Amino acid sequence: MIQKIAKNIPMPKVDLKAKPYNLSDEDIKWVKDTIAGMSDEEKIGQLFINLFFFGEDKFSGNNFTNKELLEKYHIGGARYQGGTSEQVQDLINSLQKDTKIPLLVAANCDAGGNGAMNDGTYVAAAAMCEASGDEQVSFDAGYVSGREEHAIGVNWNFDPCVDILKNWRNTIVNTRAYGTNADTVIKHTNSYIKGLTESNIGVCIKHWPGDGTEERDQHLVMGVNELSVEEWEESFGKVYRNHIENGVHSIMAGHIALPEYQKALVPELEDKDILPATLAPELLNGLLKGKFGFNGLILTDASHMLGMTASMKREEYVPQAIAAGCDMFLFFNNIDEDYNFMLNGYKNGIITEERLQDALERILGFKATLGLHKAQEDGSILRTREDLQVVGCDDHIERAKQAADKGITLVKNTLDQLPIRPETHKRIRLYFLEGEVGGIYEANDKTLNFIVKELERRGFEVTVNDGNTRVKGPTLKYREEVDAALVFADIVGYGAENNYRIRWKTAMSNEVPWYVHEVPTVFVSLNFTTHLTDVPMVKTYINAYKDSEITIKAVIDKIMGESDFKGTPNENVWCGKWDTRL
Repeated sequence: MIQKIAKNIPMPKVDLKAKPYNLSDEDIKWVKDTIAGMSDEEKIGQLFINLFFFGEDKFSGNNFTNKELLEKYHIGGARYQGGTSEQVQDLINSLQKDTKIPLLVAANCDAGGNGAMNDGTYVAAAAMCEASGDEQVSFDAGYVSGREEHAIGVNWNFDPCVDILKNWRNTIVNTRAYGTNADTVIKHTNSYIKGLTESNIGVCIKHWPGDGTEERDQHLVMGVNELSVEEWEESFGKVYRNHIENGVHSIMAGHIALPEYQKALVPELEDKDILPATLAPELLNGLLKGKFGFNGLILTDASHMLGMTASMKREEYVPQAIAAGCDMFLFFNNIDEDYNFMLNGYKNGIITEERLQDALERILGFKATLGLHKAQEDGSILRTREDLQVVGCDDHIERAKQAADKGITLVKNTLDQLPIRPETHKRIRLYFLEGEVGGIYEANDKTLNFIVKELERRGFEVTVNDGNTRVKGPTLKYREEVDAALVFADIVGYGAENNYRIRWKTAMSNEVPWYVHEVPTVFVSLNFTTHLTDVPMVKTYINAYKDSEITIKAVIDKIMGESDFKGTPNENVWCGKWDTRL
């Protein structure tokens, strides 16, 4: 049942002459005239962002051609999953050719162009930017993201993540958060956005009203930011006020509740009435658009996530998201069903005429801010193969190398076991730890094979451990055969469990670091920064932040003593435990 207690919160109207739009009278006329010329069906279509797949549609099983989808459902935005730069460019060009109104096309580039295409350039995850302490690294991540997105036709970036990693157990934004306090997050996200917008890419920050305080995953449950009003204002509120003042284009609402603030805004609310921000008018119209004065566009996070679906029937929450103050709805489930849920919500008055008009003005106003209407008219909205020369270019690769050099972090080396070199530790026992199997970001042999190849190229003799057994063998023989142990953890994922930890291949597997006092042992985390909670016995621990080839090469350089470790860890790496420091 739709929550009605906060329904009557005033809805601030958009001002297209003010930031972040700053539109001319001519542009505003295009917005108004375009909306006036739409049918109801076209207006409803503009509210949706469709997800395109290369191959199987993993969410909805829809079997429309792209042209049929545009003609029948009139979508306002698009995002896609997978694909090389050429494939994605072809997809976006075809969509922009066939659409009546130019599309907002988004990608998730939080660390470089790799978020937009399989062959894009990874520069630095947010956690690596923080560890580097260098705003240039954050700028470079945004700069490369924008340049490579522009080359394929993307015009909207669903990043940076402006969450604050207060809880070390939170793995959802573990490497996506730029810091553990507001000032650090502001410093690095400002720099990232400065780099991104050099390519005229629309900016979206996330996840309102803030992730990082708890350990659960909004893909699986409704998130809850439990901070008091005062605590939230001094942290997340400070971050959002900064970006709103700077003119951020759009904000993604997370499926995250803020109960203390919600009850302060609407005292009648009880626990049973609390909804995630995507469905809560007090957080969207009351706080974000009202008290904070945000004049831009709000979109939902992905609508298949349980943080949203657990609130009410889909038939209710599809139109309720727009009625509550979101302007765009991210992803269809079943396209025909969702479209009609939204259309019926409008016909039945859940979405008022005033609310629909305001949402459409924000959507088309954003498109005009990016100049999409003019680019469609003169053909410059389409990209060419020549544009792709920037993808993975020498300049971008050099920025990635600099980021790795500055960010890779030696968290501890309490037994002074570095460097590890072929001259002194030739025989390496390599342990490779993987994450979920069958997930969107599952580990694979490609990373393992590259690590082996790179170590052998440096002159090491490498034996890959079989972790599918408990048998360790005689310890004295192990010391005779092994000069050093290297452990690479390539654990990453979301949506399958609330908190990603090391999962050993079998019970009491021989890969569990029983060998740390037998031979020098170096543990490298290629993704999450808080694995010390599971391996506190390891005496040499490195955070590398990404399993890219550039990062792996830089890590091995540093393990060998070819370059210094320059990154600085935050307090979360110790996982709130004393033994992790030993």
